[in-house]
Amino acid sequence: MPTLALLGGFAFFAGAARQVPEAPLRPTDGIAVLTGGPQRVGTGLVLLAEGRARWLMISGVGQSAMLEDLSRNAGLPTDLLLASGLDRQVTLGRAATSTRGNGEEIAAWTAEHGIGSLRVVTAAFHMPRALMELRRVLPGVELIAHPVQTAGPRPALLVREYAKLIGAALGLSALKPD
Repeated sequence: MPTLALLGGFAFFAGAARQVPEAPLRPTDGIAVLTGGPQRVGTGLVLLAEGRARWLMISGVGQSAMLEDLSRNAGLPTDLLLASGLDRQVTLGRAATSTRGNGEEIAAWTAEHGIGSLRVVTAAFHMPRALMELRRVLPGVELIAHPVQTAGPRPALLVREYAKLIGAALGLSALKPD
């Protein structure tokens, strides 16, 4: 029976890993990008430039990363941010090294900016665990999933992420960062 429950849970999870963003997009107070894969940073920057939120946090960036570099790597013109003043609305979070760490970093930033609704940008396969960790530290904040993905995750990646999701559900993410 436990094997059947795990397989059923995995099938549900694999379906969720194909999610797409809501349409039409509702505005939110803030946008939080969890780094770690393609399309995430670029999507967050475009959403900010479109006026979908007033603030943007890019969580888990490297210690030496600069906003101009992140923008360029995302294929966006850096003058878009600088000329419009949007760069003053972006916070680069450098402390997080895990999904749980992203949650803690984003929670502190959310409190500092008085954010009541937050659009969460990460890969679709990572979204269930990201939302779980964020809900733990942001119980009063409305979280809106904005999944991004490239061609779709490889089966091995899905299995690994599903195992991490189960671990996070059991509270094991507090013991060891991913």
